[in-house]
Order: sequence, then C-alpha cells, then structure tokens
Amino acid sequence: MDRAEAEAIYDQGREVVVAVVVRMDEQIRRLEERVARQDERIAELERKLNRSSRSSSAPPSSDPPSSPSHSKDSSGRKRGAQGGHEGHGRPLLPAWAVDEVIEHWPERCRCGHVFSAGEQVPVGEPARHKVEELPPIMVRVTEHRRQRLRCPECSRRTRAALPQEAACSSFGPRLQAAVATLSVRNRVSREDTVELIEELFGARISSGTVDAILTRTAQALAEPHDDLLRRLRAAQALNMDDR
Repeated sequence: MDRAEAEAIYDQGREVVVAVVVRMDEQIRRLEERVARQDERIAELERKLNRSSRSSSAPPSSDPPSSPSHSKDSSGRKRGAQGGHEGHGRPLLPAWAVDEVIEHWPERCRCGHVFSAGEQVPVGEPARHKVEELPPIMVRVTEHRRQRLRCPECSRRTRAALPQEAACSSFGPRLQAAVATLSVRNRVSREDTVELIEELFGARISSGTVDAILTRTAQALAEPHDDLLRRLRAAQALNMDDR
C-alpha cells in the first residue's frame, strides 16, 4: 500500500480505517501462524535427515543419501558422477517459453581489468541457466454487493440478484477444482486438504466445506460420467493397457 492509497482510506472515515487495520492484523496473524507451522516442519525434516543407523536403532539400509555410510561405495570412491564426467543437466526451454531474461555481465577480467559499460559487447553465445519458480499464489477475493432501488411508480424496494455462479458457492470454480483434485485424485485427507488450501493459496475453509464441494463436484460430473459409461458399453472394442 502506497501513501496515496493510505490517504484515500483515511479520508473515508474512522470505521473504514478500523476495518482495514483489523483485516491487516488478521492477515499478519495468519501469516505468522503459517510461518510457525513451516518452521516446525523444517525442523522435523532436519531431524529426520540427520538421523542414521549410527545415531539411532534404524538399520543402515534406511540411512539417507547424505549419511556418511552412503558417501562412498565399496571401491572407496564417492557415490555419483566422478571427476571429469560430463554432466547431463535439464534441457533448456525455447526462448518463447521464457517469461523473463536477466543479463549478467562480468565485472572484471582475471588480469584485473574492470569492464566499462561501453565494453559490454557479447562474444559468442551466452551461457544459459534457467530457474523455474512459482509466483506468489493468493486467492482473489471478490465482493458482490446487491444494491437496492426504490421503484418510482409503486415505491417498492428491489434488491439485485446474485449471478448464478456466485450464488452457488462462496468459492470459485478453480478453487473448488483444486479441493476436489487434492481430496479425490491425490487422496489427501479432509484435514490435510484444509491445511494445504490455506498454506498454498491463503484461503480458509473447513472440512465441512470440503465435503460440500465434493458433493457438488460429484453432482456436476454425474451426467458426463453416465454419458461416458454408455459410450463405453456401446463401443465395439476397448483399447486398454495392463495398468
């Protein structure tokens, strides 16, 4: 929030300012809770990674790759690629699939010469390195306001109706699809789905909401499922693998 936006909120009066502050405080508290949970998970993962057959009763076969017992093979050589081995990195994406390009220029030569801006003329093709990252993902909240109007003829007040897609649920179709995918396709429990939705998207739902979303999803897929089943039963041949 910049100064102009803050001043605009302040000009709307005390109630608006208080509401904004309360909402920001709630968001901060939620972020702090998420960070605390992530710290606990990281600490637990570190404990598991540091545990080996030397520090516990676990068998050597359960040691992680980073354990000293896994660092060398029977010949005494370190595991993995040996020195002089040509690496096989991930294939580079084509230029049209890249969202952002950042140029890096050497600052100085090994002889000590410092390159100036005018000397930044590329020689040959650059060495390319790609980093793939997820953008920050937060739910986009849309508030639907149903305004009233008074009829000039009969003086009755009429309130606007909600669009059908908004009236069906307080959650949009993409968020509901994510819930259904986690719960059904990936077999994630209700409690874990609630936690993942908050951690990944910043949305707060309950296990009851998950059940309601799954019920609506099943109802929406009932007709296409029945149609597909009829087509399969009427097909003269079915091509299937052995999985």
